[in-house]
Amino acid sequence: MRVLLSFLGLMGLFIGMAVADPPNIVVILADDLGYGDVQALNPDSSIKTPHMDALADSGMTFTDAHSNSAVCTPTRYGLLMGRYCWRTRLKSGVQNGYGPPLIESERDTIAETLAGLGYSTAIVGKWHLGLSFAKNSQGENDYTLPLSNGAHTHGFQESLIIPASLDFPPYVYIRDGQVTAPVTRKQDKKSNPRFLREGPLAEDFDFEGCLDRLTDEATGYIAKAAKKENPFFLYFPLTAPHKPVWPAKRFQGKSGLGPYGDFVLQVDDVVGRVTKALNDAGIRENTLVIFTSDNGSFMYRRKPGEDDHVKDDTIQAYSTDHHQANYIYRGTKADVWEAGHRVPFFVSWPERIEAKQQSKSTITHTDIYSTLMDATGFRTIRDRPEDSVSFMNTLIGHSITIRPPVVNHSANGTFALRDGEWKLVFSSGSGGRQNPKGKPFDGGLGLFNLNTDPSETKNVADSYPERVKAMTAQLAAIRGKD
Repeated sequence: MRVLLSFLGLMGLFIGMAVADPPNIVVILADDLGYGDVQALNPDSSIKTPHMDALADSGMTFTDAHSNSAVCTPTRYGLLMGRYCWRTRLKSGVQNGYGPPLIESERDTIAETLAGLGYSTAIVGKWHLGLSFAKNSQGENDYTLPLSNGAHTHGFQESLIIPASLDFPPYVYIRDGQVTAPVTRKQDKKSNPRFLREGPLAEDFDFEGCLDRLTDEATGYIAKAAKKENPFFLYFPLTAPHKPVWPAKRFQGKSGLGPYGDFVLQVDDVVGRVTKALNDAGIRENTLVIFTSDNGSFMYRRKPGEDDHVKDDTIQAYSTDHHQANYIYRGTKADVWEAGHRVPFFVSWPERIEAKQQSKSTITHTDIYSTLMDATGFRTIRDRPEDSVSFMNTLIGHSITIRPPVVNHSANGTFALRDGEWKLVFSSGSGGRQNPKGKPFDGGLGLFNLNTDPSETKNVADSYPERVKAMTAQLAAIRGKD
């Protein structure tokens, strides 16, 4: 039976007792995977996802789960910090690969908290939260020197990361704060579907092989960490199916739905490889696995018969007679509409969570922080992050999670508030990529009843003025905590 390292009582930070055998924890975060890309959520999908489906069947599926932003940098902040990113300096958009560190030095990531409880901690994959590259005498990035800020300085004892999305330079791997190979090449721009920006390229960086390399690293870490006495936390943020849409050769042409469909197949394979690694190590029963996505798919919806990604792989859209990457939901990645942030969300822990369950509880990625704290059996004296509400009781069948209203946030900083069946959008548009885009608080309001109108087709704001007034006050109160 594992024994947590004895940090209890250290500076009076922790109280309570650990569970007798605290779980290993694996969080897999896909990049731009849509709700409709997974057959467990969209039975009509023609993309086969047996490993994601099996993970869903082994535990609980949340059908009303949301990324805390419709784009990636702020979602990653929210997941690791348990608070909305709009409370930081980043009020809209994302960072690039050279962006400064976003995580505040005075705040603990979930990795730092778990490390303090005796967990081994690791990250493998996409960071996208800012880095501090060393500079030479000309003020240019010096990739031969260690980085002063990154995953390795925020609680991850082991790390192999790329700086940002796979289409953002610099194209390097960073292990424990050190670039892994000389940066001697230059990557030219490429167009869809293998979209890339121009920038520095390391000798060991291979776009097509990137996801396989990261998966090898993640499964290797599981095999190694399973042999230790203390439990481990592995955060595995994937690079797919985000652009560049560049699946490994063994998946190319396999889906019948173009490179994007093939890339989803590879994401599913990654889930299968992680599950196999846990089984091979004999630790699957007492490992809590969370699988989700950082936002919705970047694919637009086209009508039946219209040209799409299957006919021309440079088109960022699917005809509905081929696929619905974002299922029945309105919009696309970056939008405040449901397609922007309603995401797949599966939680499996065979030792504690009954199989084949579904929950309609509304949750968001900021809630992962407090849920993982509850899973370890610890309570902290310090306040938990202000936007994190544990759904642990729902997972183990004690009660339904009813949390305060969830805030949705778009790429341009547009807010929406979700309270029960109601969603109020504080803009005249999507706030993202879908036209009309609108602007935050531009005077427009959209009220939707998601129980009766999940595709957000009918704005009923004029019919429910008191509901609009109440939800406007609720958002003001939540934002007032910033």
